[in-house]
Amino acid sequence: MNVGRLELTANPRKTKAVRRLGAVDIVALRDAVLAIPEDVWSAENAAKPNKFEVLDTTRHIVLRFVNSPRDWRASHDRPAWTTWRQRLEPVLTRTVREYGYERGVFPRVMLARMPAGGVIHPHIDANPAAKWPHKIHVPLTTNPNVVSFFGGAEHHFPVGEAVEVDNLGPHWVRNDGETDRIHLIFEYYDADQPEPDWLAPLLGAAS
Repeated sequence: MNVGRLELTANPRKTKAVRRLGAVDIVALRDAVLAIPEDVWSAENAAKPNKFEVLDTTRHIVLRFVNSPRDWRASHDRPAWTTWRQRLEPVLTRTVREYGYERGVFPRVMLARMPAGGVIHPHIDANPAAKWPHKIHVPLTTNPNVVSFFGGAEHHFPVGEAVEVDNLGPHWVRNDGETDRIHLIFEYYDADQPEPDWLAPLLGAAS
């Protein structure tokens, strides 16, 4: 099988721009995140699985992650998940309520901290495991000079206002302010949705 000839079509349920999901109570989670010591941020960032050059100086605490960049259906808890699960689950559950999925799954969950002056360079999420889940941001801290580009337009996402973003089109983020931008970022999909036709041939070619 020639994997390069497979057409990896995106989940038609994903947004092609920005989908506003409404306000979420993030106060308790934000306060806990702001109390994370610098050495913990540094250690977690050094051990993260998503070491991509486009992320530049943005640091991450990765809580859940996919086992393979080819398949969103298999994921695992990372060590920090046990500590953060109780604080995160109410926010995750509230954020995805309007999707109405009876068996929703969170394959990737992370905290992302972009420093003042930081940038995430233009890119697309090209790995096959990014084609199917919704990509969702919940801003925990920001400032007026943080600009995100999704769906062909610039946006400013307020604290506590959850959004699904188009991760398959070109996107970037710039923090021109004087304070950090911290987002809860996660993926979400419907385990009952039929899988795309290209998934089995892709995984078969990888075995």
